[in-house]
Amino acid sequence: MLRSTVFATIGLLAAVGPLSAQTPAQSPPAAPPPAAAEAPNAPEPMEDVQTGDHWTYQLRDDITGEIKSTITNTVTDASASEINIRFSLLGNPQVGYQTFDRSWNLTNSGIWRFSPNDGTGIRAPLTVGKSWSLKNTALNTKAGNNLKRSGTAKVVAQESITTSAGTFDTFKIEISLQEENAADPTKKLQMVQQTWYAPAIDHWVKRSTVMRSDGNVRDKTTVELVEYGRR
Repeated sequence: MLRSTVFATIGLLAAVGPLSAQTPAQSPPAAPPPAAAEAPNAPEPMEDVQTGDHWTYQLRDDITGEIKSTITNTVTDASASEINIRFSLLGNPQVGYQTFDRSWNLTNSGIWRFSPNDGTGIRAPLTVGKSWSLKNTALNTKAGNNLKRSGTAKVVAQESITTSAGTFDTFKIEISLQEENAADPTKKLQMVQQTWYAPAIDHWVKRSTVMRSDGNVRDKTTVELVEYGRR
């Protein structure tokens, strides 16, 4: 299933003015100016991925409206060519591991291997109107299924998105992807995905996915950022 392959501090600055010297012959000094207010919803810069960076999402079933799970992605290590993460579900002691390239395209997700990658990442520099084609394969190393995948991606807008984690300036990217079984091309799945990617935290803050089989909706989900930070 395509669903299997696509898993898919705010710094406080206090400004305190100097106090004037006070003598009996002088009037009392003016009170110091108030501390600067905390910048509301300003994301901590996280452009350079580091070990311990983490992003937590809630996964909602958009068909039923039910929150299905809370997922945390944590960077275990990062090199010049790839990023490795550990993902965990709230209430579940088991963890999984995934490998991405530096543009957040998935290359390895347990039993799934993508060549060259799954195509759901970004393509910097991002500008509204930019588009690119996608073509890759997905191999299930356990079952031996070989899937051929193709589609397109386009940056359709710049939008400000607010979640419980804050307000973020994002690029909205739309991906249309079709997957077919190499052994039986009649078995096809289609995915349309919208991703709101925030450069300031080098991650998506929202991602909505619609899955179809034979033109019929099979699954609709949204993941939304609820917390993030550095180690």
